[in-house]
Amino acid sequence: MSAQGVVRRRWDGAVARLTLARPPLNVLTISMMEDLNAALDEAAARPAIKAVLLEAEGKAFSAGVDVEDHMGDRVKPMLEAFHGIFRRLHALDCVTVAAVQGAALGGGAELATFCDLVVASESATIGQPEIKVGVFPPIAALHYPVRVGAQRALQLLLSGQVIGAAEALRIGLVDRVAPPDKLGETVEAEIARFTAQSAAVLRLTKRAVREAAGAPFEIALSRLEDLYQHELMATDDAHEGLKAFAEKRPPVWVNR
Repeated sequence: MSAQGVVRRRWDGAVARLTLARPPLNVLTISMMEDLNAALDEAAARPAIKAVLLEAEGKAFSAGVDVEDHMGDRVKPMLEAFHGIFRRLHALDCVTVAAVQGAALGGGAELATFCDLVVASESATIGQPEIKVGVFPPIAALHYPVRVGAQRALQLLLSGQVIGAAEALRIGLVDRVAPPDKLGETVEAEIARFTAQSAAVLRLTKRAVREAAGAPFEIALSRLEDLYQHELMATDDAHEGLKAFAEKRPPVWVNR
């Protein structure tokens, strides 16, 4: 772990709680991003994990990547470390959740909004101000069109506008908004929706969405039929869920 800042891990049953711990702004250094990559690798290696929660200490979720790491010979290792985070998040079969308080700017906004579910405080602000310092955000350029549509993504990235939580919710950049004193409670309620499900079926469902995305209809449907018949129906939990429904009782998941 870096002396400049760490990502704290807490393995809480089916939830991996990863906390950015470089307050007050949680500016992301290369070493801190490498630590987050290591934490995500640890989470991926735990099959019992149903959800990964990204949260932060301090007054901000993250003000983004350290400006000094955008310069000179630091650019390449910065991009490798930063983009490694998203490669790992994209590959994770469990659910990813971000809890956003205060500012999520630049790389901090990309990190939060890349998660499957983004819960933001009413006081949160989100934006990509990179254009104001002469650069563009590759992850936002790739992912924002998926989240909010190409035209709105262009408007946000070309203007560098920072928006509040209510507007972010309206356009689909975040998924839930809560009063600041209810953020934790709201996050836990959302996580409980996922932890109530089978780990095996959660993972296969997420894989199904990911593998179908962008593919032509017939190709996508063929992939999903194969996944359903040969992997989903090979799980104990698929049979348990169907049997429990027929017997009018709650399922007892074995997560495989």
